[in-house]
Amino acid sequence: MTRPRLGFLGIGLMGEAMVLRLLERGYPVTVWNLEPERLDLVVPHGAVAAPSPAAVAAASDIVVSCVLNAEAVENVLFGKQGVADVGMGGPAKLLIDCSTLPPEAARDFAARLRAATGMGFVDAPLSGGTKGARAGTLAVFAGGSAEDVAVASPVLHELGANVTHVGGIGAGQSMKMLNQAFVCTGFVLVAEVLAMAEKAGLDAAQVPQALAGGMADSTLLRQIWPLMQKRRFDPPIGYGRQLRKDARLVQAFTQALGLDLPVVATGTGQVETYVSDGNEMADIASIIRLYRPDPPP
Repeated sequence: MTRPRLGFLGIGLMGEAMVLRLLERGYPVTVWNLEPERLDLVVPHGAVAAPSPAAVAAASDIVVSCVLNAEAVENVLFGKQGVADVGMGGPAKLLIDCSTLPPEAARDFAARLRAATGMGFVDAPLSGGTKGARAGTLAVFAGGSAEDVAVASPVLHELGANVTHVGGIGAGQSMKMLNQAFVCTGFVLVAEVLAMAEKAGLDAAQVPQALAGGMADSTLLRQIWPLMQKRRFDPPIGYGRQLRKDARLVQAFTQALGLDLPVVATGTGQVETYVSDGNEMADIASIIRLYRPDPPP
């Protein structure tokens, strides 16, 4: 089966994992990253480096972007040598954006990109982390027309075990806001309960197994608790600045809906407090340090 030529913009932690997965699945992938040294993580595995987002689009049938925030998406699409510079009639027919950004930004970018290039647009934010990306087990929330999501679907199913078309453009980002409300408050709750366990003198390493199968069981408990408990933060599962960015998006999303959600507000506020205290590039699991010091070696 002939696979479409993929372009990929953004080789961060998630982008690296996604590109390696797509290469292993037999896709030709052309890549670009703002910091070109990150390309060394994927080029030796078969990815082809390009000098700009426009060059990626010119070499691809489908372009995937996974960058930090809405400003970064706007830059790779509409900045100097951005995707929009290819104009009408280029080979790329679809942009799949896996970044996390406000729903209204996704709708704005989609309209502008179609006007400039004729390309379709699917907002497809993800959940499941780098391990999920490498294993192809992510949850993917796809927003866009039925036709565009159908074109994106084979690629998304290489990355995700659970791919859901949740509505029109922007709906994927709205669903991601719900996901990130769980994630932000969940990280904080895991840290606080771990602080309780350690202070109470329990064997904190036993907690995930002791609670397995009960109502408190969760992916965060099984995967994040051990990292926090062992203070194992290298390699990072994600950077603090990313979780803070998402926390701020969740806050803005709930405010726009006119909702007063004190638990979500407290959780996202604790993320803001920790990360803004010099922890922008710290592993997000290290938020346990907001409550407890690292144990002696």
